Amino acid sequence: MTFFASLWRAAALAGLLAVSGAAPVLAAPADVALLQSYIGEWRGRGVLIGANTETVVCRMSLTQGNQQKVNYNGRCTLAGTQLSVAGTMAYVEASRRFEAAMSSNATFTGIAVGQKRGGGLVFNLRERDKDEEGKDLNISAQISLNGDAINVVFEVVYVESGDSLRAEVPFSR
Repeated sequence: MTFFASLWRAAALAGLLAVSGAAPVLAAPADVALLQSYIGEWRGRGVLIGANTETVVCRMSLTQGNQQKVNYNGRCTLAGTQLSVAGTMAYVEASRRFEAAMSSNATFTGIAVGQKRGGGLVFNLRERDKDEEGKDLNISAQISLNGDAINVVFEVVYVESGDSLRAEVPFSR
């Protein structure tokens, strides 16, 4: 798997932190309001650091969904390639937690758990996967929703060689 393919997989995992398919049941009004406070149009520009440094340009839209969910749709561009992610996020009362799940054009789907931190939310993900050649990858992603900002950080590390990719993208409205 090339660094760009690894980047897209990591970005897809990061995207999963901003979306969920589980239906909330009697979510606390404050938890629903916290999620809904991020509804709007967001834009971000950051960098990917690996063998080279590249600019990453992203946009995402958070909209009101059904059953107290917030829908998510995003796209990032890097070196002429695009990554798309979509899904929903919700507070799931039955589990008493925030959950996010997503699908992407990088053929990844998944669920992450979020936690309140201060006045915002932080979703973290750590995965181990293999690239197209069967090499082990450690993938981590974090999305922090805090006030009028969303910050995305994702990283791919090839276990055997230690080579890595790291992207950081701050978003604003």
